[in-house]
Amino acid sequence: MRRSSTDESTYRRSPSPESKEQGFARSGPFRRCSSLYGQAGAGDAGDAGGGFFGLHTNPGPKAAQARYTTPKGNKYVVFYLDLSFIFLLELKRCSMARGCLQGVKYLMFAFNLLFWLGGCGVLGVGIWLAATQGNFATLSSSFPSLSAANLLIVTGTFVMAIGFVGCIGALKENKCLLLTFFVLLLLVFLLEATIAVLFFAYSDKIDSYAQQDLKKGLHLYGTQGNVGLTNAWSIIQTDFRCCGVSNYTDWFEVYNATRVPDSCCLEFSDSCGLHAPGTWWKSPCYETVKAWLQENLLAVGIFGLCTALVQILGLTFAMTMYCQVVKADTYCA
Repeated sequence: MRRSSTDESTYRRSPSPESKEQGFARSGPFRRCSSLYGQAGAGDAGDAGGGFFGLHTNPGPKAAQARYTTPKGNKYVVFYLDLSFIFLLELKRCSMARGCLQGVKYLMFAFNLLFWLGGCGVLGVGIWLAATQGNFATLSSSFPSLSAANLLIVTGTFVMAIGFVGCIGALKENKCLLLTFFVLLLLVFLLEATIAVLFFAYSDKIDSYAQQDLKKGLHLYGTQGNVGLTNAWSIIQTDFRCCGVSNYTDWFEVYNATRVPDSCCLEFSDSCGLHAPGTWWKSPCYETVKAWLQENLLAVGIFGLCTALVQILGLTFAMTMYCQVVKADTYCA
């Protein structure tokens, strides 16, 4: 069956250079068309799945390679675009890490500045007490150095040192100083928690030991070199209106007579402690002070919770900033 000329135009192939030279040289276009029809019939018999009338429209190897192969220049452009996108993501991530680090840095600096200023205040009060009142509030004969002035001085110095380390570590973004601040503050927190637990666990034994030690300290009342203990007992007995550790008779063993200090008198006057017991305070000082602490237990508890909260905030700021510094060094190195 012969096709029309209109069908030929639709499926006409572009001739190769060899067919151009040979076909047109020998017999012109009509012979080229007849040979084309013969090749179409052969292709139709050999391949039933071919194109219309056996003509295949699949491109040759070179055309397929040209169609499906991406030029190398386009590959490089895509690679550079991907690399630039990754770089921008990492830059954004690095800037976010730096922003978080700066926020935590200023928060921790402000916290440690207040911490340091508080330590300066406590140290100043301790020095003032030591200079004006001697060893104020030294009640224990077993621990004569355990005075209010010495405790305030030691506490203020330690708080100042910790606050200074935290401030410098925050400003310099130094991992070693931040970790040192965290460890020191954690040790203080654990020490305080351990003391609180032991105090509540062994409160009965602590009560009996404290009363015995305080009674021993009464024998140092009014002696040379114990001005702090003498002033402490005078202030406590006057302010709390009490006499002795467990009773006013505790002073009889000290003076070896029926006598009490003048601070035990209902109405203070010189040598009023030599008068009859009816003119003295009868309440025991230990139980009176203990009852006062129990009445103000809420304030003591709030003070303890605030102290613990401040320390936990310091630990949180220190560890958060330490982690941010590590991340910043990792991403932005």
